[in-house]
Amino acid sequence: MLTFDVKRKINTLRDILVGKVPDPKAQVEQITIALIYKFMDDMDIEGLEFGGTRQFFTGEYEKYAWTEIMKPENSGQQRAFLYAEGIEKMATNPNLPQLFRDIFRGAYIPYRDPDALNMFLKEVSDFSYDNSEDLGNAFEYLLSIMGSQGDAGQFRTPRHIIDMMVEIIDPKKNETILDPACGTAGFLISAYRHILAQNKDEDGKSTLTADDRKRLTKNFAGYDISPDMVRLSRVNMYLHHFTKPKISEYDTLTSEEKWDDCYDVILANPPFMTPKGGIMPHSRYRVKAKRSEVLFVDYIAEHLNPTGRAAIIVPEGIVFQSANAYKELRKYLVDDGLLYAVISLPVGIFNPYSGVKTSILLIDKSFARLKDEILFVKLNNDGFDLGAQRREIEGSEIPEIIRIIQKYHADLEPQTADNDILHHPLVTIASKERVAEQDYILVGERYKVDKSLDSTYPVVPLSDICEINAENKNPTLAFGDDEFIYIDISSVENGTGKVDFSNKIKGTDAPSRAKRAVKKGDILFSTVRPNLKAYGYVEREDCDCCVASTGFAVISAKSMVLSKYVYYMLYSEPVQTQLSSMMGKGAYPSVNQKDVSQIQIPLPSLSIQEDFVAELDSYQKIIDGARQIVENYKPSIPISSSWEVIPLLNLCENLDSKRIPITSSDRETGDVPYYGASGIVDYVKDYIFDEPLLLISEDGANLLARSTPIAFSISGKTWVNNHAHVLKFNNIYTQRFVEFYINQVDISQYITGAAQPKLSQANLNKICIPCPNIEVQEEIVRAIESVIHIVEQNKRLIAIFEQKMADKISEIWGEKQ
Repeated sequence: MLTFDVKRKINTLRDILVGKVPDPKAQVEQITIALIYKFMDDMDIEGLEFGGTRQFFTGEYEKYAWTEIMKPENSGQQRAFLYAEGIEKMATNPNLPQLFRDIFRGAYIPYRDPDALNMFLKEVSDFSYDNSEDLGNAFEYLLSIMGSQGDAGQFRTPRHIIDMMVEIIDPKKNETILDPACGTAGFLISAYRHILAQNKDEDGKSTLTADDRKRLTKNFAGYDISPDMVRLSRVNMYLHHFTKPKISEYDTLTSEEKWDDCYDVILANPPFMTPKGGIMPHSRYRVKAKRSEVLFVDYIAEHLNPTGRAAIIVPEGIVFQSANAYKELRKYLVDDGLLYAVISLPVGIFNPYSGVKTSILLIDKSFARLKDEILFVKLNNDGFDLGAQRREIEGSEIPEIIRIIQKYHADLEPQTADNDILHHPLVTIASKERVAEQDYILVGERYKVDKSLDSTYPVVPLSDICEINAENKNPTLAFGDDEFIYIDISSVENGTGKVDFSNKIKGTDAPSRAKRAVKKGDILFSTVRPNLKAYGYVEREDCDCCVASTGFAVISAKSMVLSKYVYYMLYSEPVQTQLSSMMGKGAYPSVNQKDVSQIQIPLPSLSIQEDFVAELDSYQKIIDGARQIVENYKPSIPISSSWEVIPLLNLCENLDSKRIPITSSDRETGDVPYYGASGIVDYVKDYIFDEPLLLISEDGANLLARSTPIAFSISGKTWVNNHAHVLKFNNIYTQRFVEFYINQVDISQYITGAAQPKLSQANLNKICIPCPNIEVQEEIVRAIESVIHIVEQNKRLIAIFEQKMADKISEIWGEKQ
């Protein structure tokens, strides 16, 4: 187990290097080389203590031994010289195993600061290991903080996701195991540990024989195209008792040398990014493609033994994109009896390296052929939040995911009849026939639609009751040099349906996307990121002068349905569920006209529709009125010229010196608000303030933009970082008076810096406040606070009537409230 002391020392090594070697991967390599270097000398010393001789540092290489380098009589410059020279000579040291010579080949010190290098070597000298397992644990921690290889589309797989995949696949001691894009060998090490754990008796002692262990270390193989990754992977394997790790520098996708090598188990998180111009694969792939993610999945499927199993992390393009190669790959996996399950992973699982959406494909060439269906499982909570820091949280669904899949895998019937699985909230099961009908799309939500469309009224597609994009209009021909109103995506407000008709341009200047004719009562449905609900309802009488972007589907109601009814139903949860299964998962997920026409909604009688629309319209009017108050009220103090003008410095005590910033990685999660320039940014365990205070932003774009208040009062136990000034007042009414005043006046003259606006403490002190006597301050503050109370009531009113609208829409769907 990794100790806190070792973890601290590794962090210290990185801190020493960060100014000289900014690249995290290069830091890992430097620390790895140093630890291996010292580890070899430790083994030599151990041999000497047992009456033997040096194994590695002998003859002309003895002067480069760690103990020789670190002798007290050597100066820092001498140590730096010996170590740097020794690093470069180890690649030709005949006393080293070939693996170690390979590790040191091309190694060098990328900086020549003897003081920094001497500090680094002294810190390495403090490492003490009883066996290589301890070093292996430390090395894994080092790899875990290495960061992203995002330029190649590679992202370090979280350890708990690796372990989940290994637990599901359940590799055995006699099986061959491959990772064809092994990186630092995380999957291989996890599989090795899994096998060790599965082969212990009741007392926890290993039941593996010497022959088992020997065979086990020969059964693991890894490929990687990067020599740096191969080096790190070999070290990781060696430190976990693989004396001759089978890690090859190999281009999995274009080389044929190992094409005939097949394995019992393959585990991988292959690169998602394809080089510019695509990949030029050989002709032996089943699926003709140039995309790396397609070729990797094809490669894995084709390199499993007849009873082989695999778990592969793939980007969302694999599971839903309509391009021929993607569809052909999915068809191959389903129709040839390879794929049996898909695990949908949370969007932020690779944070902070990437926000890419991914899934796990589970392949079993024996089991999948027995099934007539595909199991879809959705992992929502992996035990960590989805923010940049990925903090640990309660409620991980991983143990339940493993249980479900293992239970499903034990059922050899063509269709499972287990109610525990069939009705599990994380599970969707679809027949292979239905998957084929849907272009082999491997998104579980697509097959949940029927469950959500359970209404007391007939459920019909929009194509039956509406026309989609019924009429186009050419602005150049229709308007020429005259102006027309162009409705683009930005003209419709997300979530409210408000349409801005102020964007006027000449017909001859119209963009190519200006094509959709619009009339009163039409619905403008944004097909790009429809989850943002930019759905506009056209109330305008005169629409002859309006043209909408092709980014909208223009929905026109037929006679059997009210347009406003359709508009409201588009906001319903079942419709949103349908849309989530239709649209892609990239940065700009979208749907097409065919998708929109297939959206299904309940169709009650016209009289019921009329009552429904009237009720929701009445709720919407209340919401709009309340929103006007909330959005337009700004506290304002009427300034009198008779008031004394006092520098802020003389009204309060500045407590900036007591602020303590904490890096996100060092924060201990708790209930205490942690404040920054614009408000709460986190919650921590401890506090530094416990009193009423006024915070004023010290830096950030909001100092000039003023989109949110730059002054805000806090109270109780709090922690403040160094991005907000901390002011203490003797009187709470003075504090609130200053807060309202600062938020209403222009202070740009006190702001410095264009790229990064800043309000220094010196300039803050120069701000002058017109101050009446304390009685007037209290009167003004009480009056403003009474209005703020009304504004808060209106916010509550909005929430209440928005819920009433949602409940009424759910009622149409037949959902109980």
